[in-house]
Amino acid sequence: MNDHYHHAQASAAVRAVALKNALEERALVPEGYVEKFTEIMQNDFDPANGARVVARAWVDPHYRELLLSDGTAACAQFGYTGVQGEYIVALENTPALQNVIVCTLCSCTAWPVLGLPPDWYKSFEYRSRVVRESRTVLREMGLDLPDEVEIRVWDTSAETRYMVLPFRPSGTEDWTEEQLAALVTKDVLIGIARPGAPTHQPRVKQ
Repeated sequence: MNDHYHHAQASAAVRAVALKNALEERALVPEGYVEKFTEIMQNDFDPANGARVVARAWVDPHYRELLLSDGTAACAQFGYTGVQGEYIVALENTPALQNVIVCTLCSCTAWPVLGLPPDWYKSFEYRSRVVRESRTVLREMGLDLPDEVEIRVWDTSAETRYMVLPFRPSGTEDWTEEQLAALVTKDVLIGIARPGAPTHQPRVKQ
């Protein structure tokens, strides 16, 4: 799948530059708008935000309840709001259930907690295949699940932005939120990976 993803990345970059140039030539983009929005996307939209949300849910049962009942409100407690963060729904994984996120129409994700969508997430191949052959696609991307694990694929839209709440790995009972958050990546939040079982307790920066 990698060749297709790299090709999609190059094509999208070319189209984006052409569109930006065309809009600027027609004075349809306010001065500094692209630069300001780029700064927000690079600095504020970060999967580390989603990792903090997950870590809090792992250690605080009341927060976990809120996250599962009203993901938008739970994320707002951290200040993770704004564009594409208006309708966040958390999907709870279990050892027997793996939730996976896709946007079959384009590339919708919950930017404030997942960061910008990866290039492979935007590719036609992922968007079409993960729905009809999810187990095979996950295996190709490095997550080989046993047959007894159910896979549910959720189609993100403008009205619903999903994030995955993975199950907490065993052996982390005494870990801090910061240590737990280090186990959660963008791939985990999308559902194409699971947080790895720790072999040792990571050191926390003082």
